[in-house]
Amino acid sequence: MTATTSAKLESPLLAQVYQDEDGVYRGVEGNAEWAAEIRRLADARDAVILAHNYELPEIQDIAHHTGDSLALSRVAAEDKHSTIVFCGVHFMAETAKILSPEKTVLIPDAKAGCSLADSITAQQLADWKAQYPDALVVSYVNTTAGVKALTDVCCTSSNAVDVVKSLPADKEILFCPDKNLGAHVKRMTGRDNIHIWDGACHVHEEITGDMIAGSAKKQPNADLYVHPECGGTNAALDLADDGVVSADQVKVLSTGGMLTAAEQGVADGKKNDVLVATEIGMLHQLQRADSSRRFIPVNPEASCPFMKRITPAALLKSLCDGTDEIELERDVIDAAFKAVDRMIAIGNSPATR
Repeated sequence: MTATTSAKLESPLLAQVYQDEDGVYRGVEGNAEWAAEIRRLADARDAVILAHNYELPEIQDIAHHTGDSLALSRVAAEDKHSTIVFCGVHFMAETAKILSPEKTVLIPDAKAGCSLADSITAQQLADWKAQYPDALVVSYVNTTAGVKALTDVCCTSSNAVDVVKSLPADKEILFCPDKNLGAHVKRMTGRDNIHIWDGACHVHEEITGDMIAGSAKKQPNADLYVHPECGGTNAALDLADDGVVSADQVKVLSTGGMLTAAEQGVADGKKNDVLVATEIGMLHQLQRADSSRRFIPVNPEASCPFMKRITPAALLKSLCDGTDEIELERDVIDAAFKAVDRMIAIGNSPATR
């Protein structure tokens, strides 16, 4: 039997759920009993569970699909379930709603925000566009629905370079909000007519060039996977240019790209260590892909507190209560859809797992 949107579902575990002093849902462990309940509740609510690669391991393992932002966006657009439960941060759930406005989209904790998405508002983007009226706006998917509604095309870390390459070379581009991804795109495309917003993910910004260089010099034989949001992305590429490590050891990748690289390493029989410059939730998927290699975080403290708000208790409560539901104005959805739809049509994205 499938629940209606507002229906409450019962679970013997629900009484154990409480909120700690930070408002994070606790009280339920991500064990076999919990996993069986999540599957039962998801079936009852006709829900598909999507999880980003930065989520807690038990959340990644229970999800029907785990992946990077672009791969999950494509699933959200194509999946046939009537409800999407998005285990990620708020802008990701908003993107799912933009792509599937007829579906119920839930995020287990509405307070799972994003410092990068908060770094630019719709009004700030409107003011910036007024300074460059003929420019095209490329917005990272890590933005609010209101910002996407003022955007020509969105991008993710896996297709940002391809998105910018697809645009006319003579058009100025406003790239927002991530300055590190923007700098990487500028470097890889060679375009000088890109204006970059001064925003950053507070977690990736703290994975610095000195930190990456120090790790690489201590382990010169290790491969290096770097997410382009990192503060030290260009410094990582400079390591290869300067001969500190070979060019084939340094890879700037989305989280999905990192997983593909790890799987390719298995096929190639690679056994050397891998230094990983991104949020530490990614280590779980990488170690599952190749248990024979060590995946070592460049910054072991690089944990996103917003992603970690999606706990086993939060997911259970969300499925039981049908909360927290994403609601967007129809005009915002319609305006934002064009930019997001263009995003999912450009470039390749690793499949979800």
